[in-house]
Amino acid sequence: MNIWLFVIISGIIQGLAEFLPISSSGHLSLFQNFFPEFENIPLTFDIMLHLGTLAAVFVVYHEDIFPLVPAFFTMLKKIFKREFKLKDATVHERFVLMVIIATLPLVLIVPFKDYIELIGEFSWAIGIILIVNGVMLFVSDKLASGKTNAENVKPHNALITGLFQMCATLPGLSRSGSTITGGLTQGFNREYAVKFSFIMSIPAILGAAITDIPDLFEGAVSSQDILPYIVGTLVAFASGLGAMKLLIYISKKSNFKVFSIYCLVLGVLMVVLDLCNVF
Repeated sequence: MNIWLFVIISGIIQGLAEFLPISSSGHLSLFQNFFPEFENIPLTFDIMLHLGTLAAVFVVYHEDIFPLVPAFFTMLKKIFKREFKLKDATVHERFVLMVIIATLPLVLIVPFKDYIELIGEFSWAIGIILIVNGVMLFVSDKLASGKTNAENVKPHNALITGLFQMCATLPGLSRSGSTITGGLTQGFNREYAVKFSFIMSIPAILGAAITDIPDLFEGAVSSQDILPYIVGTLVAFASGLGAMKLLIYISKKSNFKVFSIYCLVLGVLMVVLDLCNVF
């Protein structure tokens, strides 16, 4: 497989699996396990793929995201003046605060980052986690859409949803599927659960990129690879847009069954293939 085909397929996998509830990290790890000649691909490319999908979030939810920027600063101003009260906060200030709270559990993962990435080298482990993901999606379909939204969400709702996101750092466990499920357990209505899931991915993706900065200097990107990496990023952006639109539509139907079955079948297949020493 040449570099062009590799980056295009990687971009498609990243874009689709980042937002569809099937785990981008799990699928990218499996893909690279099938093609070990690319296992030493510079970390820069992985970061570029994630930034491509991050851009997709801004495009789809720009009307919701941009008002959060001034709301963040007005909230800080109120906090420094000791005038901030949650019950008096604007909808956008409340949203910002909830995203911050939901992101906090990810800090606990930082010391274990290398160990979590090591799991991605074992296809049988990814397979088992994909099976868990399939079961979680099945349970998610059974959860009713609640009445909690941006106007009445509470800090403990955001924290618990954030704990689901923390667990989703495991390769094979979908971030979107986990956070949507986490939100539904907190009584979120489905539209808000999906929106909150996507927007809370912004600090998660940026945070992951920042923690990877020290490792960027270990593998330099050759000049001949720059253009393929850019193409891969654009592919991730485009496929991410499509995946987000699809998930928004599917979530309204409360039906993750097809993704649940897919993860269960793929998970079992990966475990069997690994036991048969295919990898």
